Amino acid sequence: MNQNLYGMMAEFEHPEELLNAARAAHQAGYREMDAYSPFPVEGAAEAIGFERTRVPLVVLIGGITGAGVAYGMQYYSAVWDYPLNIGGRPLHSWPSFIPITFELTVLFAAVAAVFGMLLMNGLPKPYHPVFNVPAFKLASQTRFFLCLQASDPQFGDKTKHFLTSLNPIAVHEVES
Repeated sequence: MNQNLYGMMAEFEHPEELLNAARAAHQAGYREMDAYSPFPVEGAAEAIGFERTRVPLVVLIGGITGAGVAYGMQYYSAVWDYPLNIGGRPLHSWPSFIPITFELTVLFAAVAAVFGMLLMNGLPKPYHPVFNVPAFKLASQTRFFLCLQASDPQFGDKTKHFLTSLNPIAVHEVES
């Protein structure tokens, strides 16, 4: 195989064709693949074998951290650092801590969601090998692409024949 080859990409005209091709590739044993389309295609993620992400866990940890920081900060300032007896109210008056605790929970969870998503998706990514295929500019307009990566153990000399058997408009070699 060519050492500069990132993979092989099939170009389709309709989303159903992409979905069927992705299912066929997954059934044939390909696991290192990606699908590109101008709009979300229902079932495409499952067809290429996409598994659940850990972003919700990162958001939960961010929210719990925010709640802990907010409550701890208020508790420390009201009970330990600068205790004030105001109208006989107890120093640890937890109902007054709720608004700030809620706000920082939301803030930390949102920031964790943004940075967790960016890091887990490997973004920002200004360059990707699929941009080397001239026809790929249609992925944001009217065409659907399925790319089988050369790093897949199943990838080999028969990959181009397999993609051709799926009746695409064209099959492109993707250079690294």
